[in-house]
Amino acid sequence: MPKTCLMIVAGERSGDVYGAELAAALRSRLGDAEIFGCGGEAMRRAGVHTVVDAHNVTMVGIAEILSGLPRVYRAFHALLAEVDRRRPRLAVLIDFPDFNLRLARKLKRRGIPVVYFVSPQIWAWRKGRIKQLKANISKMLCIFEFEEKIYREAAIPVEYVGHPMVDLVRTHLSREEFFAKADLDPAIPTVALLPGSRRKEVAYNLPPMLDAATRMTVSRNLQFVVAVAPTLDSVWMESTLLECYIGRATVRTVKQATYDALQHCDVAVVASGTATIEATLRERPMVVVYRVSPLTWLIGKFLVDVPFYSMVNLLAGKPVVPELIQHDFSAPNLASQLEYLLDHSEARARMAEELRSVKARLGPGGAISRAAEAVLGVLRGGGATLSTL
Repeated sequence: MPKTCLMIVAGERSGDVYGAELAAALRSRLGDAEIFGCGGEAMRRAGVHTVVDAHNVTMVGIAEILSGLPRVYRAFHALLAEVDRRRPRLAVLIDFPDFNLRLARKLKRRGIPVVYFVSPQIWAWRKGRIKQLKANISKMLCIFEFEEKIYREAAIPVEYVGHPMVDLVRTHLSREEFFAKADLDPAIPTVALLPGSRRKEVAYNLPPMLDAATRMTVSRNLQFVVAVAPTLDSVWMESTLLECYIGRATVRTVKQATYDALQHCDVAVVASGTATIEATLRERPMVVVYRVSPLTWLIGKFLVDVPFYSMVNLLAGKPVVPELIQHDFSAPNLASQLEYLLDHSEARARMAEELRSVKARLGPGGAISRAAEAVLGVLRGGGATLSTL
């Protein structure tokens, strides 16, 4: 009996992790399935043949896209060539809408069913994309409960599966083990710095974080730990740290220990994105920050229509965590927010309580298992069924 051939396409770090987990879940149900597509190290470890490396298609911002268009074009057509060669029975496209919505259209023309896992943020900007989704996908799998209503009202087959990070955010080190690994003193207040998962993000976000560290350690005894994302090279991060930091604060880096850093620090500075959900799941008081190029910011201001930038505040419907975005993200502002949290234990406790409420809205766990069952439902011809948790 021939193997079932499937395609999974992810372009972001979180999507790569979800794709790897989903590939494993599908194999456990289908047997020795043949899975190919676009992804990173996590998907490769899960046995997915990554025809295209996610690193070659991932870009930050709007203005930055222009310089990367040629390599994205090549990657897009390399995937289509493999689709034509292997003829997968189904494709799972994970988030990454600028790339994946175009791919969905090409797949629909080839008669290949598409399951879209992790909804594009159509509730925040480019709402017209829902028409593209309706025309080209067989089913949407949402990770936030409020998104399900949007697709139901648009008559798009949808299932709310919950957030995969509920199961994935787990610590591995005790407090003593973590501080030993990071070469830090467990008796000194510690601030975790999460500047992003891509080099461009780090270039924008890390310098003001380190500037704030310098300002804060003038008058208080603190230490800082930079959690290096799996997509980043530790040597590159260390050299970047040496290039842009001239202060005297104790700053260390750790890799493969982001969740431990969030668990054992006192407060965190987190670049807006999936990392804010990770910090929420560890119930860690945080300041959310983000910067992009001035041109991207200018364009984005006319496109994005949301009351908050961080998913934490969006889910809560109120400002649970402070947000310092673009011009507001300065070293003095960040230092002020962090000092307030460090000096007011009751403020940290209130924020942790609010984060527990947000955490409860991310689902009960088992998102990947439900997603795998939904994919199999489409594979077997049941993609039009609407269901919920």
